[in-house]
Amino acid sequence: MGRKYRITVNGTSYEVEVEDLGAGGGSATQTAQPASPAPVARTEPAAAPKAAPAPAPAPAPAAPAAAGGVEVEAPMPGKVLKVAVSVGAQVSEGDLLLVLEAMKMENEIQAPSAGTVKEIKVKDGDPVNTGDVLVVLG
Repeated sequence: MGRKYRITVNGTSYEVEVEDLGAGGGSATQTAQPASPAPVARTEPAAAPKAAPAPAPAPAPAAPAAAGGVEVEAPMPGKVLKVAVSVGAQVSEGDLLLVLEAMKMENEIQAPSAGTVKEIKVKDGDPVNTGDVLVVLG
């Protein structure tokens, strides 16, 4: 016969029987049944679970382009929803370049540094993979 324990989960008490198999193996018998509605004394109030903060979208990694520009690459696979800049536009660090949909979420791809948009390598609706060059800044 196994040991019996009383476990409280989210305010509901359960009686659980656990069988110790030891080194010999065999079949395990585990049962979980709601316990009688006897009051359960708590020594500490239950702490409310804290929601984890949503991670901010990471800025796209920037690598120097061969022509002295900065290539803004896709940080993840997805689909380009909207290109927010045009060739020749002046951008500051943190300015929105485009919106990339990945895993049903819209991710804003921002300029890693100030510069001029030299080239846009994607258009609205284009699928992209991680590391694909999206925009070249100069």
